[in-house]
Amino acid sequence: MHIEANTQAIDARAQQRAADARFTVEARFYQKLPKLKVRCELCPRGCTVSEGARGDCGVRENRDGVLYSLVYARVCSLHIDPIEKKPLFHYLPGTYALSLATAGCNVHCKFCQNWEISQSRPEQIPAQYLPPAQVARLAVENHCPTIAFTYSEPVIYSEFLMDTADAAHEAGVRSIVVSNGYIRKEALLAIYGKADAVKIDLKAFTESYYKKIVKGQLKPVLETLVALRKMNKWFEIVYLVTPTLNDSDDELLGLAKWVKTNLGVEVPLHFSQFHPNYQLKELGVTPLATLERAKSIADAEGLQFVYIGNIPGHPAQHTYCPHCHAVLVERTGFSAQRMLIENNECPHCQAAIAGIWRA
Repeated sequence: MHIEANTQAIDARAQQRAADARFTVEARFYQKLPKLKVRCELCPRGCTVSEGARGDCGVRENRDGVLYSLVYARVCSLHIDPIEKKPLFHYLPGTYALSLATAGCNVHCKFCQNWEISQSRPEQIPAQYLPPAQVARLAVENHCPTIAFTYSEPVIYSEFLMDTADAAHEAGVRSIVVSNGYIRKEALLAIYGKADAVKIDLKAFTESYYKKIVKGQLKPVLETLVALRKMNKWFEIVYLVTPTLNDSDDELLGLAKWVKTNLGVEVPLHFSQFHPNYQLKELGVTPLATLERAKSIADAEGLQFVYIGNIPGHPAQHTYCPHCHAVLVERTGFSAQRMLIENNECPHCQAAIAGIWRA
């Protein structure tokens, strides 16, 4: 009976591999080790993976001493979203992005809004095969000037992302990466280098929060933000304000000072409202007063573009000229209703407004 059970398990694995073959490609960021082990060099975890096992993300598997991605073109979520939903407020406002994801993530946020896909293995959820050229074609057919790699964590499907970004550029379509920023420098330069814009979720400004709530580290994410600045890559930051956990005045002030010193006052910073989900259902929704306090702290530090997210209709969702304070982009929910910026300037005082405003 034991032999028969083992045989059935081996057969099941073989059948699964055959079914998944079209989604499987050799990984690009890893090192081979003795005894058929490999070390993944994609993110700061640096998983050492034994033969037949997977890394922490659940989508990269060691087969006979070769590391494979199991999610190439394995798209489990596909939508057309307003660019403001990413959110990117200073990048082609009023346009739409063909948005996609595969399963998997390299962190484990207790508050994840998309945990059904981010915390699942690829074989656990339905997916369709969408190779890079087809994704680019869908963007063109649906009049989307951008493709957004989003919902889960694009870093873990980097091979698919990079090839799709190349195909998109050939078709005249740009690429957006919506990421947690938890990535090694060599991979960062290669992967984010393919993107035209990046949005980074900065989960908190303390290592303790990252360790307890995110199951990751803060330092590599801060290093990612500095690297993006040095690359002259357009990027924006989202900080999900979690009640009682990352909303103290000291932490918010430290964040604002760090952004000002290391990235510059023109980098957009979004303070978003938390909604209970996944493993943090005991916390309430972030009070509006807390979000406004966070914004006032960042404003006082001199940051020019500080937004409040997930509060439709709030005036802090508009873009204002940091010099004459005129409304330049007016938003309702995820929709840009009016955009007055021309030639990257305020039409009233001609001050330069940081961003990519027109295709």
